[in-house]
Parts: sequence; C-alpha cells; structure tokens
Amino acid sequence: MTSQDHLWEIPASGAARFSWEYDDGRDRLLALYQKGKDKQWDAVTRIDWDLEVDPYDPLGVPDQNLTLYGTSHWDRMSEQNKRDLRRAYASWQFSQFLHGEQGAMVCAARIVESVPDLDAKFYSATQTMDEARHAEIYSRFLREKVGMVYPVNDSLQALLGDTLRDARWDMPYLGMQVLIEGLALAAFGMLRDTTDKPLPRQILTYVMQDEARHVAFGRMALRDYYRQLSDAELREREEFVIEGCYLMRDRLRGAEVLEDFGIPRQEAEELSERSEYLQLFRKLLFSRIVPCVKDIGLWGERLQRAYVDMGVLEMGDSDLDLLMAQDEEIAEKLDAERFAREEDARVAEVASTIALGRQGDGGGA
Repeated sequence: MTSQDHLWEIPASGAARFSWEYDDGRDRLLALYQKGKDKQWDAVTRIDWDLEVDPYDPLGVPDQNLTLYGTSHWDRMSEQNKRDLRRAYASWQFSQFLHGEQGAMVCAARIVESVPDLDAKFYSATQTMDEARHAEIYSRFLREKVGMVYPVNDSLQALLGDTLRDARWDMPYLGMQVLIEGLALAAFGMLRDTTDKPLPRQILTYVMQDEARHVAFGRMALRDYYRQLSDAELREREEFVIEGCYLMRDRLRGAEVLEDFGIPRQEAEELSERSEYLQLFRKLLFSRIVPCVKDIGLWGERLQRAYVDMGVLEMGDSDLDLLMAQDEEIAEKLDAERFAREEDARVAEVASTIALGRQGDGGGA
C-alpha cells in the first residue's frame, strides 16, 4: 500500500478572505483568543506517557457495555477472543477520535482562511494548534499503548466532507464546532467519567479542557452571524444540522468491529441497535449539541420535530456554560492532584537521601 492510498482529497471551495481592519475586535472573542494562547500545552510533558496500559483492556470499560455481551456470540468466544474484542472496541473509539481531531484541525485552518473577521482568525489559529496536539495525542496512544488503528468511519468521513465542501464560510463552524466537536465532547465526557485507567483519563480530561473553548468560540461567532440571516438561510442551516445529527445517530455504532469478528454486516447492525449501552450513548451524544444549536438561533419547527423523534429535545434546556465550566474544573483538579503527588514524591526522596546521609555519618563516627 502506498502513501497515496492513505490520502483523502477534498477540492477546496469558497474564498480566502483578508481583513485590513486591525481594530480591537470583539472583546469576548479576543478574551477567548488570549485564553487560547495562555492555555497552550505540550502533550509530551503534560501527559504521563510512562503509565502502563493493558492493550487488551485499555479503557476498563465493563463487558456489559460491549455489543456482543449476553449474546450467543459472546458465549462461544474464548477468553482470548474477548480480550481481542475489548482491544478492538477501544481502538475503534479512539481511532474515530483521532480522525475527528484531524478533521477539526483542517476545519480550523479553513476558518482562518475563510472567516471575514480578524478576531475570529486569531482565535482559529490557536484552535488549529490545539487540534494538532489532540491528533498527536490520540495517534500516540493508539500506536504505543493499544497497537492498532481503525480506518475512519464512513459516516464521520461523510460529515467531514459535507462540512468542507460547502463554500459558505460559516459551515466549518457549524459542521465542526457544533456537530462533530459537540458529539466528541459528549463521547469524551462519558469515557472520562467511567474509565478507571489513569492514562486515557488524563488524555480525555486535558483534551476536553481545550474543546470547551472551541465550542464557546463557535457559539459566539455563529450566534452573532445568524442574527443577520433570513429565515430561508436559517432553514438551510437547520437542514444541515438535521442530516448531520441523523447521520451520527444512525451510523456511528461500531458495526465494523463486529464484522472483523466474523459477524455479517446486517446482523452486526441489528445487534448494535439492540444494545442498551448504545441507546444510552446515543442520547448522551446530543447533550452538548442540542443546547448549542438552540443557543446559536437554529430552533425552527422542523429541527425541533427531529429532536423529538430522536428523544433529545429536552436537552435544549441544558446549561452548556455549566458543562464547560465543569470540564475546566476537572482538568484543573487533575493537574492539582498530579502535582501534589509529584511534590510528595520529591519530598520523600529528599527525606530518604538525608536519612541515608545521616546513617553514613553515624557509621563513620
């Protein structure tokens, strides 16, 4: 397989926009830009890569969460098959995170190019760096700790393609900042709060701290812009949101993992549909998207009906600011705990060295 086989090309559409207005810009966006600069970090040093990971149980997810659990397929599997399945599911999940982060990096770069306002260009430049760091982290975790990577899911690739092919400058915001980032945040949060493994918990916690800023940026920029659009233009954006939400809900379910274990595609999809965990996971996936869509002003009758059909309309009343603040607090608390442990270890090491020195002095007296 050549390097060309791994490339996916999307012809560029839309205009590159320069702004020659170097005024102060919007205070809220410039404050977010400053925060984006202040919060840059190095994945090599902030993540404790020395932590051991069992590649056959990298996330510590209960077997009850696996689609095959409790089925005749599960009963026939050897212990090694079950270990392989745990590894494959974890790889599939983190692989989609990785592919999504690369998509976010490309979309953020597209926003730098196409957005008309300089303050938004400034912030998007910091986000591009954030997304590069996230792709670096997920890639390293998969290669060094899990040892396998899954291809991009067809539905995720389709949504990325739709987002990047659209010539309108606000569509990378809508497709990436609202839909893909919102979906990813919910998935990250669900795993962050359930895993008992320290390395993936670190990764998810620190990535979510960055993503909270990204969603805030999308909300600010789109809320301002969508106030200026006609009803017809707003309905076009709502149609895009509806299609994207159904695409993610109906197809992002990991059936390709089951196919790798010899289960035909149709049966794999039927088993996935019956999974109680998947049903809960789907609902939680929209916990960040629905309130954001409502906040930016896309809340027409057809969109609301679609969310009723999905069973997630009530999530429009969720406090998105509170969720984002909690993401920030969890990351800061994790840092504080880690630094406290490291400081305790340093103090203990110094005390041990002093004690050894005293013993040596006593022995020579």
